[in-house]
Amino acid sequence: MMPAGPLMIEHRLIERMIKLMKNELQVMSQENKADVPFIDKAIDFIRTYADRTHHGKEEDILFRDLMKKKILAEHKRILDELIEDHVRSRAMTKSLFEAKEKYAQGNNDALKEIINFTQVLVELYPKHIEKEDKHFFLPVMNYFSKEQQAAMLNEFWEFDKKLIHEKYKALVEEIEKLNIHSSSP
Repeated sequence: MMPAGPLMIEHRLIERMIKLMKNELQVMSQENKADVPFIDKAIDFIRTYADRTHHGKEEDILFRDLMKKKILAEHKRILDELIEDHVRSRAMTKSLFEAKEKYAQGNNDALKEIINFTQVLVELYPKHIEKEDKHFFLPVMNYFSKEQQAAMLNEFWEFDKKLIHEKYKALVEEIEKLNIHSSSP
């Protein structure tokens, strides 16, 4: 398996959480209230799985190694956009956390912020994932020899040993089972 494979597999779990967040966004708008425990779980997932685990492997391993290569201008442009997306995701997640804290303390005006920051995240991730899956991961693998790809893949596995994939897979499955809204489009 080439290094793009595990990253693309991680995208599928992120997409599942984004779908749940999108569904919750509709509920928040319709009911004019936020589900604080759901928001906490979504923030935890985005921070730990999407950012630290997934983006961590991209930034700390793949992007690091790509920056040592002479890559096409198009790939460099996409790389820069992906890094900007990561920064934006972190900022939006931080803002969502802060809005959720205000809301949990009784500030109902923070609901608009929660909805706004959630909306930004559910719009950002599908575009980001499509860019990586369809225009970046596979083409940039050509910059690496089979040996370099194997070394990168091993580094991914070592990186993952320090993190908890199963916890977040179970978290998404739990929300999917409990969330009566998850079956809506």
